[in-house]
Amino acid sequence: MGQGITGFDPSLYVYLQSISAEESVYLAQLRRETAHLPGSPMQISPEQAQFLGLLISLTGAKQVLEIGVFRGYSTLAMALQLPSDGQIIACDQDPNATAIAKEYWQRAGMAEKIDLRLGPALATLEQLAGIKPLPQFDLIFIDADKRNYPHYYEAGLKLLRPGGLVVIDNVLWHGKVAEVAPQEPQTRVLQEFNRDLARDARVQIGVIPLGDGMTLAVKK
Repeated sequence: MGQGITGFDPSLYVYLQSISAEESVYLAQLRRETAHLPGSPMQISPEQAQFLGLLISLTGAKQVLEIGVFRGYSTLAMALQLPSDGQIIACDQDPNATAIAKEYWQRAGMAEKIDLRLGPALATLEQLAGIKPLPQFDLIFIDADKRNYPHYYEAGLKLLRPGGLVVIDNVLWHGKVAEVAPQEPQTRVLQEFNRDLARDARVQIGVIPLGDGMTLAVKK
């Protein structure tokens, strides 16, 4: 979720956009349509979408798990960079938002790469954990309800191959995570989650101040 980069100078952000790679036609169309619909700030920014696509290319990922689809912008950005035999399992529980997503996936010729699982993501993760042999994802992107971030992370880590990558959005939460005594429950959850992740010996992490903050965690 997020528009622009938290704490970034607006004029420098405009410059950043001017030197960034151009969006594909369908990504640009989807972003423009979403901008006029409710909840548009929940969509990742163009530079975040480019970064996700770059991570797919850099890691050679073929099997991707996305937790939180919204209108499918991030899903499409990743699918466009997947090889022909790549697949994304995309988890969301909003049939209205994902109906728009499916329309654009189809237009872009990416629908066959994307397996949308409608329903609570934790239930989908539980189903995946019951498959034998256990699925081994190359990359997991988490961008859903913040209160469940710890649960999504723990369940996802079990499904991630060694050397695989977890990408977590909104870890700076519009700067609220720096508050000393936050009143908002989501802020408190993210503060604790960020602290725990920094000490998690199972992964090597880096926090990128892109968008609203993205943490990259490589499974050891």
